[in-house]
Amino acid sequence: MQDIQLRKAENKDFINLQKIGKLTFSETFSSKNTEENLRSYLETAFSTEKVKGELSDENAAFYFAEFENEIIGYLKVNYGNSQTEIKSEKALEIERIYVLKEFHGKKVGQILYEKAIKLAQEINADFVWLGVWEQNPRAIRFYEKNGFMAFDKHIFKLGNDEQTDIMMKLMLKN
Repeated sequence: MQDIQLRKAENKDFINLQKIGKLTFSETFSSKNTEENLRSYLETAFSTEKVKGELSDENAAFYFAEFENEIIGYLKVNYGNSQTEIKSEKALEIERIYVLKEFHGKKVGQILYEKAIKLAQEINADFVWLGVWEQNPRAIRFYEKNGFMAFDKHIFKLGNDEQTDIMMKLMLKN
């Protein structure tokens, strides 16, 4: 798919980030979660205060994928102490890669993923890591295809539901 542009999100983009974040998360997970748990998570994870805080965090970055001036997906990466678990200066966390359903299979996720790897290389990271829900086989296959290996599990709370994420790692250096 041609003409996909990547753009770093800025503080003024918080409303756009809230919109694409809520929409892509809902599209991805609404079928396997209760409406109540989904709503509870979205209200917290994409509250104005939280999104503005994440956008202004110097150890986190968001990138929008745009097609014909519309935001169709986004990437969130974390560095250093902003990583959710492994807080290594030699690592980069991919916290989120989400793409609108209508653009699945059109390499948008791959373009966002490649941006994350480039960012990891720029900081001379030894590895990239992430957590992916064990009931998201599409995402697990995507990361395995890109060389990630499972190394642990952790709990992700969606509303009052404790879910298991598979933690995966890609070594960039030996």
